[in-house]
Amino acid sequence: MSTKTLVASDVHQIPSTSRARLLLRRMWRYRIVYLLLLPGFLYFAIFRYGPLYEAQIAFKDFQPLLGVEASPWIGFQNFQTFFKSYYFSQLIINTLVISVAKLIFGIPPAIILALALSEVRYFPQLARLTQTMSYLPHFLSWIVIFGILLGLLSPSTGLVNTAISNAGGQPIGFLSDPHWFRIIVVSSDIWKETGWGAILYLAALLAVDPAQHEAASIDGASRLQRILHISLPNIKDVIVLVTLLRLGSILDAGFTQVFALYSLPVYSVGDIIDTWVYREGILNAQFSLATAVGLFKGLIGLCLIFAANRIARRFAGTGLY
Repeated sequence: MSTKTLVASDVHQIPSTSRARLLLRRMWRYRIVYLLLLPGFLYFAIFRYGPLYEAQIAFKDFQPLLGVEASPWIGFQNFQTFFKSYYFSQLIINTLVISVAKLIFGIPPAIILALALSEVRYFPQLARLTQTMSYLPHFLSWIVIFGILLGLLSPSTGLVNTAISNAGGQPIGFLSDPHWFRIIVVSSDIWKETGWGAILYLAALLAVDPAQHEAASIDGASRLQRILHISLPNIKDVIVLVTLLRLGSILDAGFTQVFALYSLPVYSVGDIIDTWVYREGILNAQFSLATAVGLFKGLIGLCLIFAANRIARRFAGTGLY
């Protein structure tokens, strides 16, 4: 024990060669763990951190024929172009409204579904069937879902509008009406992702000690009381973690979904940062502008994660780190 204490307290006095040898020995001892980490490390190194070098074109007037290195520096001009754009405030508002609505209205259904599935203990086959059916929409592309929504909401042939017309009402252009578009975007995202999001909460609920529920039941606690005072407190850390991670991507309102669903009549409420970048940065070949907006989004997301993590640690006692 004294040797371990000496090594822990005086590790800074060990020569650098000995420290390197000790590190290599430990890495060899846990080589299987490092091998399991290697694919994830390579993925982030190649596809996440590697491209950061090319992000310098956000501060350049990038010209493909000159390349990244030879393109002239223009400082923060690309950022100023975005900030001074006529659509800047509209894009920010649309992005935040859609993202925050997905966050606020998307997390509770996933928690409720996980709680419901965890409580169906005497009908395991029903629970498995329900869980499978709920997370299957996650694997559908937004193009397929657009076809489903078109079949349901089309003003002329949609099932919903057919029922409205048969009841004596006027057909509603849900996908082309600015008053309805955001509602359709948020509700379709909830339907698509609720089952998939419930998997994390369900896994956390399965880790709860059944003895807590048994003891509470013996003391006379109802099922609702057990959910409120046992189940929810035990998954609090997971709820905080998921919320923090989603806050980091608050400026990602879902490009694929919005791009598949929106049209010119709903640009005023549906045009988000990513769709604008697609039109201006990709279609108009303004690659430097697109990169600048991406850096702006990343910086905002990073700041939100740090701020939300501090708030969560202060009031909830847990955080991302």
